[in-house]
Amino acid sequence: MGENRVLEGRRIVVGVSGGIAAYKVCALVSRLVQDGAQVRVMMTPSGERFVGPVTFRSLTGRPVAVDQWTDLHETGAHIALAQFAELMVIAPATSNTLAKLANGLCDNLVTTTVAAARGPVLLAPAMNDHMWTNPVLQANVARLQGLGYEFVMPGEGRLACGESGVGRMAEPNTIRESILRILGARGGGALAGKRVTITSGPTREWLDPVRFISNPSSGKMGAALAQVAASRGAEVLLISGPGAALPAASVDTIAVESAEEMLRAVEAHLPGTDVFIGAAAVADYRPEEYAAQKRKKSATPLELRLQPTPDILQSVAQSDSRPAVVVGFAAETGDPEAEARAKLERKGLDLIVANDLTQPGAGFCADTNEALILGSRGQREAVSCRPKLEVAKVVLDQVEKLLEESSGGREAG
Repeated sequence: MGENRVLEGRRIVVGVSGGIAAYKVCALVSRLVQDGAQVRVMMTPSGERFVGPVTFRSLTGRPVAVDQWTDLHETGAHIALAQFAELMVIAPATSNTLAKLANGLCDNLVTTTVAAARGPVLLAPAMNDHMWTNPVLQANVARLQGLGYEFVMPGEGRLACGESGVGRMAEPNTIRESILRILGARGGGALAGKRVTITSGPTREWLDPVRFISNPSSGKMGAALAQVAASRGAEVLLISGPGAALPAASVDTIAVESAEEMLRAVEAHLPGTDVFIGAAAVADYRPEEYAAQKRKKSATPLELRLQPTPDILQSVAQSDSRPAVVVGFAAETGDPEAEARAKLERKGLDLIVANDLTQPGAGFCADTNEALILGSRGQREAVSCRPKLEVAKVVLDQVEKLLEESSGGREAG
């Protein structure tokens, strides 16, 4: 699918807030219109002080919405624009606008429309470098990323204040590339229409009514994978262990507790699944005997006999209903790459994502992750420490490549 075809007929709402970088948005809007996109512009009162609505009306050939009372539809401008948009782009996204979005404030047309958004929202921050590095602003950015907002980050260069630093809004073509990526994925990418099953979080193997064997997995990585897969048009099922985080996107979820329960849920939904991602931290052992009453503490050592739990990942990889792509995770210490590569080969996986639990920001419960992605075809991609949502995008990029290669192979045959 060529770039010009990706945007033809696509419905994009551009929100302009109050920053000098608003002048760059004129070039962005002009290019999107040339690409064949249906573009509507909305503005904050501060945005109007930098570029007048008549400029955007001339570029788009459409009325420009400047407040909640703009007569676009009987339901109100914010609802009409939200229903229209396949994608919203907020550029420039000022510190003030980011703070409002991060905290759910709706005091102008732009923030109110974003609150009603049905599709992805792309934010292009622009501000002074000291404002950009302010810890409160960075916390707002991190929160918005965790909620699933897309970002095209500012670059370094000369700022309106005369200083140089990071905070300069991305160039129009860079923002356009992000738009192409998002709408390209949603409009026919390799995951669009595919069924993706993901396991997430820990399992619990009970010793007695009050004690269990488990691990500190938060399920945040699985939730991030589910959210990104859903944003790319996949039909996602998340099979989630106890206490695991859930994605901001709406996906079907099945709650399970033990490894046996997780296996049964996976097997029941495996037929028809195109991609399986085993991100759950499944307990390797369970007690051989369950005590119906609480085991009382005593001065003598307690001996427990443990037996292995089912290997869900290997069962999937060797199933008659094996999906086209099977992905595993390996949380390791010592030599994570060697351990992950052995697991990849032993279980017959297509990809494995290795995490070194000893590295800062890569362990259980963290909001970030650092990973090494290995593939059965020799793929090797190191992913530096970054938010789990960003790691999920890299993992799913690899999955999409495998799906495209598989599809190409079938067509050639």
